[in-house]
Amino acid sequence: MKKLILASLSIALLYACVPPVDSNQEAAPQEIGYQISKKGQKIPLFGGDMAAVSLIESYIKAHNDRDLETIKSLNAAEGFLIHGPNAEVIKGTEAQIGFLTTWFEENNPVWKTKFLISNTYTDAKGKQQLWVTSGHDLTQTVDGKQVVVNQMHDALIVDGKITYFSVNERVPAPEQKPAEEVEEQAQE
Repeated sequence: MKKLILASLSIALLYACVPPVDSNQEAAPQEIGYQISKKGQKIPLFGGDMAAVSLIESYIKAHNDRDLETIKSLNAAEGFLIHGPNAEVIKGTEAQIGFLTTWFEENNPVWKTKFLISNTYTDAKGKQQLWVTSGHDLTQTVDGKQVVVNQMHDALIVDGKITYFSVNERVPAPEQKPAEEVEEQAQE
């Protein structure tokens, strides 16, 4: 009996020595990959702010809704730049709105979002960069036919505004299954 009491007291004493966990204390950021600098250095990437994901969701919705005023309001006032999938370079919001007005009218593009990932890293100058990488299926009308392409977007967010946006796209292979089917098969 004495051994049981002594063991219980020992456990209680050890437990009392463990510092309490502060629920208000933020956990260390989670490294999720790396960016490779021009010099070949690996710069750690960390999970980013989910507010940036919401910003891009609003941006895509505004495109689908043809809401040019919202698109303008989400762009940075100065230095806004887009690199498109076919070597387009669009400098400034007004140039983007001109491009979109024609494209919306002629091709009726609609995006279906597949994923959004926010990440951050600190560049060589010590400045934190916040990016959102997203994947979408874009359906548009080209020469009277509906065409679907897969797109990946990278957006640089500064002070809650989009300052840079790049678009890469590819035509899905004829036998390509939708991501949902691939996921279902993997789970079987």
